[in-house]
Amino acid sequence: MARNPPWSRDELIIALDLYMRNEGKLPPQAAVDEVSRLLRSIAGRTADSNDNYRNRNAVLMKLGNFQAIDPSFVATGRSGLSRGARGDKEVWDDFASDPNRLSETAHAIVTLACVFDNLKDNVDEGAEASEGRVLTRVHRYRERNAKLRSKKIASIIARGGTIACEICNFDFEETYGDHGRGFIEVHHLLPLHELTEARANRLEDLALVCANCHRMLHASRPWLTLEGLKYLIKINDPA
Repeated sequence: MARNPPWSRDELIIALDLYMRNEGKLPPQAAVDEVSRLLRSIAGRTADSNDNYRNRNAVLMKLGNFQAIDPSFVATGRSGLSRGARGDKEVWDDFASDPNRLSETAHAIVTLACVFDNLKDNVDEGAEASEGRVLTRVHRYRERNAKLRSKKIASIIARGGTIACEICNFDFEETYGDHGRGFIEVHHLLPLHELTEARANRLEDLALVCANCHRMLHASRPWLTLEGLKYLIKINDPA
């Protein structure tokens, strides 16, 4: 029998949410089975061909891995299940101190996973966000909404503004003339854990950015904010 693939970041977030909701204790069997069902549903064909994929025992073992890195649990003299994956610790460090954000992220992943299942990954466009693959895909999909981008540009022009990068101030028209008129990308500002299918895209959720700055925002995990990237430009400016 083929081994199951390593747990994805999305799966770990959902499992950690279950762990935190039960304050480090093993949850009721019904709750474990529900998380197993959700994980298998998100996995789609991978789970359909493997009855053992993220089953009850797998979920319980992952909760044991979290116990092994939970300082509160270890402080009681217990050890949990060692030999967890590196991703366990990474997700713990990113989310354990903020259970509300963790819960919202897990809910968004479950809500949007099936809706956006047909979206293609863009693995060449920077790191996966801390919130996992599903929300990264949704974020990038919304950034490519040409209609919304056009509305954002029109709103800036209507206010007498300039179509320039909000981070480095690069203006394509100023540099390339008519060839660069209206050329700009948009970056979605909404925190990924707040993404929902029902939430409408709003112009105030978008920032105009040049291609270089956009790549830098997504270059590594955790993704930079606009202010964070502005600061990097400032401290590395030799002038």
